[in-house]
Amino acid sequence: MFSGKHSKVIAAAVAAVAIAGGSYGIVTATSSSASATPAPAASSSPAGGFGSGGGSNARSGPAAGGTVGTVSGLSSSGFTLTTATGQKVTIKEVSSTTYEQGTRAATVSAVTAGEPVLVLGTTDSTTITAAQVIVQPPATSASNPGGQVIGYSQGEQGSSEQVGQIPADYTQGSGTLVSGTAADKATEAALAAYPGGVVDRVVALGNGDYEVHYIGVNWPHHIFVNQDFQVIGADD
Repeated sequence: MFSGKHSKVIAAAVAAVAIAGGSYGIVTATSSSASATPAPAASSSPAGGFGSGGGSNARSGPAAGGTVGTVSGLSSSGFTLTTATGQKVTIKEVSSTTYEQGTRAATVSAVTAGEPVLVLGTTDSTTITAAQVIVQPPATSASNPGGQVIGYSQGEQGSSEQVGQIPADYTQGSGTLVSGTAADKATEAALAAYPGGVVDRVVALGNGDYEVHYIGVNWPHHIFVNQDFQVIGADD
């Protein structure tokens, strides 16, 4: 589904991210500076206590995740990314951050304002310490089981819609936090199917599927990915 160091996502679009037919494009932007910590090691602790949470105020503590969007500003410690729904995300770069441009290895100089980027790393609310930054990630199409991302708007409710397959035994807060390759692949799958939000954790469910928790949007907040890293369902 994806390729490259972890995988590849997102089609670069000129000027704005478009969501259509389950594939996503991204705007162009630019960035710089080097620095980022790798995603935390896989955890065996339960993910209990995490509610669905709405918008950018939702928090679960630092965990493996990521986002996709356009570089909208640069700083000495990283850059700012703007998602397809207008959510601002702060990206911290560290000495261990790795870079790709398309399918090739790159350096921090590839990050420039206006470039589309996929960021994987450790998410703490809307701040991500980048383990990997992929500039101009290769185009991919990803079908979703229905529904369209609703951007975050304070004081407004999202949809209560449930689409696709929701694991029968799923309850919010259940499962085990994961990181590493599995978290990265689940994150990329969710972002490809429903671009515009921020993944702040990935949870392994008892049946082998994954629940990807989404913030920075009013819908969806839970995206379900199967063992083949295909999106199978989403809800609030």
